[in-house]
Amino acid sequence: FTSNAERAAALPSWLDHYNLDRHHLGITGIPIDRINNGRGQYT
Repeated sequence: FTSNAERAAALPSWLDHYNLDRHHLGITGIPIDRINNGRGQYT
């Protein structure tokens, strides 16, 4: 990035990708928003 403003403008979409869309290796590559009861704690 060439400025802090440019970085700040790009951050929300990057966070959405990082938290919701990317493949999470610890949960067999499934994006986190597609996991339900991943730890098996809910009955």
